[in-house]
Amino acid sequence: MAKTREVFICSACGAQTLQWRGQCPGCHEWNTLQAAAQPKALSRSNTRLSAPAGNRPVPLQDVAETGHHPYPSGIASLDRVLGKGLVPGAAILIGGEPGIGKSTLLLQVAGLVAAQGGRVLYASGEESLPQIKARGQRLGMLHDNLLAMSTSSVDEVIAALELAPPRLLVVDSVQTMSSVDAEGLPGNVNQVRAVSMALLEACRRLGVTLVLVGHVTKDGVLAGPRLLEHMVDTVISLEGDRRQMFRLLRVFKNRFGPNEELLVFRMGGRGMEVVDDPSTFFLGDRDASLSGTAVVMAVDGQRPLAVEVQALVARTFLSIPRRAALGFDANRLHLLLAVLEKRLKLNFGQVDIYAKVGGGMKLQEPGLDLALVAAVLSSYYDVPLPEKCVLWGEVDLNGQVRPVAAHDLRLAQARRLGFEPVIHPGKGGIATIADLQQKLFHRKQ
Repeated sequence: MAKTREVFICSACGAQTLQWRGQCPGCHEWNTLQAAAQPKALSRSNTRLSAPAGNRPVPLQDVAETGHHPYPSGIASLDRVLGKGLVPGAAILIGGEPGIGKSTLLLQVAGLVAAQGGRVLYASGEESLPQIKARGQRLGMLHDNLLAMSTSSVDEVIAALELAPPRLLVVDSVQTMSSVDAEGLPGNVNQVRAVSMALLEACRRLGVTLVLVGHVTKDGVLAGPRLLEHMVDTVISLEGDRRQMFRLLRVFKNRFGPNEELLVFRMGGRGMEVVDDPSTFFLGDRDASLSGTAVVMAVDGQRPLAVEVQALVARTFLSIPRRAALGFDANRLHLLLAVLEKRLKLNFGQVDIYAKVGGGMKLQEPGLDLALVAAVLSSYYDVPLPEKCVLWGEVDLNGQVRPVAAHDLRLAQARRLGFEPVIHPGKGGIATIADLQQKLFHRKQ
């Protein structure tokens, strides 16, 4: 019988070490190393195996392409984001916060694929069969080809695959499944790795499209070993505020299509509905006659989106004024306020400043800077911007306005939507925040 030794495995990245440490040597996270038993490796002379006779290198140009043609998911926009649809034998990992709509979206896709004549197996370790059926009835997705099973055993799921291979397998979720070949409770590093590898191997061998649902941590990243994201072909994140009606589907990795794609859904009574033209979806019913609001033409992935930025500058009675930011990094607000005070000779020492991105959006791109500066100045002077004004540009520490990526894409979208004036850096635009102050508020430095 093989001897075992104790190793310590990081629950965040899956790195292994023979001694316990407070900090993982791989990802540098604290208190993530957990003890696990592992059989000692045999010597190279005992483990050396001869290659199977049928497994020989072949020229790539001679590899057959049969059996890997994508098929539609039933949602045309989702097929475009994924590449050309669902690929047999491919693995897709989708993550998101609890209650964001992952199960709803996947049950819709499962029902649409089943309606096209393909057998679908929906395996859930979180919900019972009556719960799945109730949601399927609400969505109108019940079909004879849509099969479901409630289990936490990956061996039962693979047995069902072997018995009658479906076209699509949905596993909700990988953290609730367990394998007899791994130690520990469901959700730990060993179990997630063993469950994922078993499902991937079976689905690739049988030509079944696999969709794995993954839990996320409190920081919003996928839980489990980082190896899981490397093993799959596509990584998708479903984001949004559960109190809002919209959801953002982002593609972070895709071996069959473009990365950094974005798809906007609206959560309704019949499930997730695609927003065909989200260009002005996040503006809502904004009142352009109010001060402290500006519109930025942001680019998320390859989609230009017109998003409202709001700012409120109010007199304070505190010794230390308040600064608050929602929808973007608060450090960006502090940096831009310091630039305004230094370059425009403004005094924000006696005012509270609050800023947010409208519609519950979260923006990370540098093109937000110029619109945020315009919104702060608009509220400070209590002067509204022109009704159809749109801005984008990066503001550096010297008060210069720098160009940002996808300028032509933003400009074309702004003109298509009828925005005027269009304020941007570069040719035909502005060079400094002093130019912005003069152009919009007719005030000199």
